[in-house]
Amino acid sequence: MTDGTTVAISGGGPAGVMLGLLLARRGVEVVVLEKHADFLRDFRGDTVHPSTQVILDQLGLLAEFDGIVRGRMSAIDVRTTEGPLVHQPLAEVDRRHPFHEIALAPQWDLLDLLVRHARTLPTFTLLMEAETVGVLRRPDGAVRGLRYRRDGVEHELPAVLTVAAEGRGTGIRDAIGSRLRDLGSAIDVEWFRIPIESGDPAELRGVLGRGGAVIAINRADYWQVALVVPKGADAALRAAGLPAFRDRVAGIAPWTRDRLEAIASWDEVKLLSVAVQRLERWSAPGLLAIGDAAHTMSPMGGIGINLAIGDAVATANLLADDLLAAQNDPGRFDRTLNPAIPDRVQHRRALPARVTQRIQVLAQNQVLRATRAGADGPIRPPAPVRALLGGPVARVLPRVFVYGIRPERIVS
Repeated sequence: MTDGTTVAISGGGPAGVMLGLLLARRGVEVVVLEKHADFLRDFRGDTVHPSTQVILDQLGLLAEFDGIVRGRMSAIDVRTTEGPLVHQPLAEVDRRHPFHEIALAPQWDLLDLLVRHARTLPTFTLLMEAETVGVLRRPDGAVRGLRYRRDGVEHELPAVLTVAAEGRGTGIRDAIGSRLRDLGSAIDVEWFRIPIESGDPAELRGVLGRGGAVIAINRADYWQVALVVPKGADAALRAAGLPAFRDRVAGIAPWTRDRLEAIASWDEVKLLSVAVQRLERWSAPGLLAIGDAAHTMSPMGGIGINLAIGDAVATANLLADDLLAAQNDPGRFDRTLNPAIPDRVQHRRALPARVTQRIQVLAQNQVLRATRAGADGPIRPPAPVRALLGGPVARVLPRVFVYGIRPERIVS
């Protein structure tokens, strides 16, 4: 494509696809580039929180979304191998909110749903197997589109605004030239599959114990399981061998023991190196980063997809009118969009990202402290602390992680 578009979005994840859909609904020409042939990637977030369900409802997609939901959580439950720690019904956190459950839906199904509707809009284009390889620049240094490779051929795609939405691995966010602030992470995650059996519960299962925490998501055909371990523990785990790994997981979650034999080799265990980072500046002339490209989240709380979608909604709300005006300018590729326009997104979305990341880091440290308890040390905190966790504190975390800080709504 050499004719160009108004907005070029690099990355077909939740942030990129949602932004493409919302802008196209407003009549903005948009091209989304996804480097893979489909959305079927394992170990992606499946938790769709009430804040995102509101957006789907506004789009008229809630009934179709319900058809891909595999399970629902109506309460936050934190358990340890020594007994329950926190139980907080979500309806008690915000009684006025229209949704009081976390829906568990495979991310690839959610993306397929959004794309199916976006493709009905004349100004939306999705290019699969199109890998971004760099940006196009004007003589003054402003970004004016991107370069991508498809079918072995490199192409140029001029754009008024280029959006980095590929996640933390994107190379084009480097073109912003911003310092990346690393908040540090005390944990990593080992992901793997185990068989599902008839009668298994549909909801997410999780428990905290010595040696880590185990979280399992029912994907209908199998359990997707995460073992949360101290940062940098992967090499030692693998050196100790698969039998020791299976024993470690089963020691925390005994219900998995017989199923762990299905893990035949280390190739079936994938390491997620957890990072909590954010750009100090999310935009530069002609370029904007949103979602994990702007603020890489920990999997703690399953908030990443929901923050990314919030970024996309805010971006469309704040920029659509100006992008439409630029689209009607015959010389749109010869001018640079006023940098103050994309900068509005960071002004709107930086606070939710900062606060959520800070709480994630604190929560990770607490999980790690509990899992490192000695053989005779308690996993659960003393009774007075548990009482505190059962009171106002138990409602703070769902407020942040489930309902979100500064939740977004679509402005038509």
